[in-house]
Amino acid sequence: MDEQPEAAVSRPLDRRAELSEFLRSRRARLKPEDVGLPDFGRRRRVPGLRREELAQLAGVSVAYYTRLEQGNGRNVSAEVLDSIARALRLTDAEHAHLTHLAKPAPHKKRPPARRPQVRTALQHLLASMDAVPAYITGRRTEILAWNRMATALFGDWGGLAPEDRTWARLVFLCPEYRELFVDWEQKAIDIVCGLRMDAGRFPDDARLAALVGELSVKSEEFRRLWATHDVKEQFYGVKRLRHPLVGELALGFEGLRVTGDPDLNLIVYHAEPDSASAESLRLLASWGAAAVPTL
Repeated sequence: MDEQPEAAVSRPLDRRAELSEFLRSRRARLKPEDVGLPDFGRRRRVPGLRREELAQLAGVSVAYYTRLEQGNGRNVSAEVLDSIARALRLTDAEHAHLTHLAKPAPHKKRPPARRPQVRTALQHLLASMDAVPAYITGRRTEILAWNRMATALFGDWGGLAPEDRTWARLVFLCPEYRELFVDWEQKAIDIVCGLRMDAGRFPDDARLAALVGELSVKSEEFRRLWATHDVKEQFYGVKRLRHPLVGELALGFEGLRVTGDPDLNLIVYHAEPDSASAESLRLLASWGAAAVPTL
């Protein structure tokens, strides 16, 4: 992978700007008829609801909502945020993101965070799961630990520098991963939505800011998706992959929070019993090191 450009290094994320842009983007996606308001046919200079319409729906003054949309979330109550979330038809993940941006949890100043360490017992657990691909991720989509089947399915992460072991960098900067995921666009959206959630929870995370800056410089697709301000958390689903040795696989995945460290997630992939994908996983397991794709 390319070296990180100087322009991408550690530009803090502006929480007030994030709050302002998030609210504008959610308001822009709604039409009066979506929320039961009459549309008198007046030409709208910008898409979506007007501020006064949103304020009316949320039961707050226009001036109050305007201050909030300008990034001033100081002293806003949880009740007001709930009303605005309902008016904007926010999902649970979007509601949580709004709360993180408007009322950030206090954080004590800490020294720069080191790469998280995965407990030895968790590494042993991964190794014991020899029939399914499994790995542990941390904040910023970092890939922290994985088993042999994950290597057979996704490639030799051990051969990468630690800073390159992030799903964000792999998906947006490594051409082989564009080929690996049949629906690459959806995988890219999932990555950006997760990074947006992290940005709301940890606006002072310098390493996250640097990653966003780097990807914004190097990837036009990342810039486009980042500008949507979409957020979501996805703990299960199905991914279709195109493996160079066994062809296409349809694999379900489950994400589980690691007890004792909410920043860590255990991700396990699995196939429907007796399916073609299950047979492909069995073949990958039996081939061992010979099954590792070149990335």
